[in-house]
Amino acid sequence: MTHSYFSALGGHAPQDQLLTGRAVFTEAYAVLPRGTMQDITASALPHWDRTRLWILARPLSGFAETFSHYVMEVAPGGGSERPEPDPEAEGALFVTAGTGTLALDGAERALAPGSFAYLPPGTDWTLRNSGTDTLSFHWLRKAWEPAPGLEAPDAFVTSDAEVAPSPMAGTEGRWATTRFMDPADLRHDMHVTIVTLEPGAVIPFMETHVMEHGLYVLQGKGVYRLNRDWVEVEAGDYMWLRAFCPQACYAGGPEPFRYLLYKDVNRHPRLRPFGPRG
Repeated sequence: MTHSYFSALGGHAPQDQLLTGRAVFTEAYAVLPRGTMQDITASALPHWDRTRLWILARPLSGFAETFSHYVMEVAPGGGSERPEPDPEAEGALFVTAGTGTLALDGAERALAPGSFAYLPPGTDWTLRNSGTDTLSFHWLRKAWEPAPGLEAPDAFVTSDAEVAPSPMAGTEGRWATTRFMDPADLRHDMHVTIVTLEPGAVIPFMETHVMEHGLYVLQGKGVYRLNRDWVEVEAGDYMWLRAFCPQACYAGGPEPFRYLLYKDVNRHPRLRPFGPRG
C-alpha cells in the first residue's frame, strides 16, 4: 500500500483571511492546526545549514514535559554535520518528503518518504539533503532515562513499508499500529509509532493513562475527543495530550486517518523532582 504524508508547510496568510481558527491551548491538551505553521513561526538551529523548522513540542511548555518534536525542512545540499548538541538525547526521525543521506556511525543510509531512524544517545550521525527537492522530516528528541541493568538501545533504520501494522484486537484490522520500536524491548523509554484508522473506525473508549502523547496527522481527517471537547483534525495538524488527558477518536473519510504518535513508556514515574529513578 502506498501512503501519503503531509508536508506542505510554510507560506503566509493573506490580509483578507478571517482571524478565526482551530488553534487551542487548554489545561489538558493543545491543538496546533497546520495553518499555524507558516513562515513567521519557523525557526533555525545552530549547525544546520539551508534548514528551517517548526518546534511543535518542548519541555517546560506545560504539556511536553518529556520530549521535543520538530518538523524539519532542509533545502537541497543542506543539512548538518553536528545535528545533536546533547550527548544524553536520543532521537527519532521520520521522513515525509524528499530524499536524504543519513551517515550513522560511519555508514550511509538513504532516506526517502516513509523512512524511520532511531538514534540512541551519543550516536555519531550526520544528515544531508541528497536530492533536488526539499527534505521534510519529523525529529523527536528525548533525554534517555537509564534503568538498572539496561544499556541504551541500538540504532536502526527502517520504514513504514517494512514494518507490518499490528491490528488492535477485535477490530478486523480497521485500527492498527505500526510499531517501529519493539514493544518487548525495555531499553526503549519512548515509542514512536504510526496509528492507522480506516474510514469509520473508532477508538471506542476514553483512554486515560500516564503516557504523554504527541500526535501529528500524516494523512486523512478525524474527530478527536480531548478531555471535555470534540475537536476536528486533518493532515498537518498537531496535538499535545497531557498525561491522563481523556482521549478517543473516530476516523472521517474517504481515506485512512493516520498519525505519527510519540509516548513515553517503560520507566517508573519520578517520585522526587530531581531524584534518581529506580
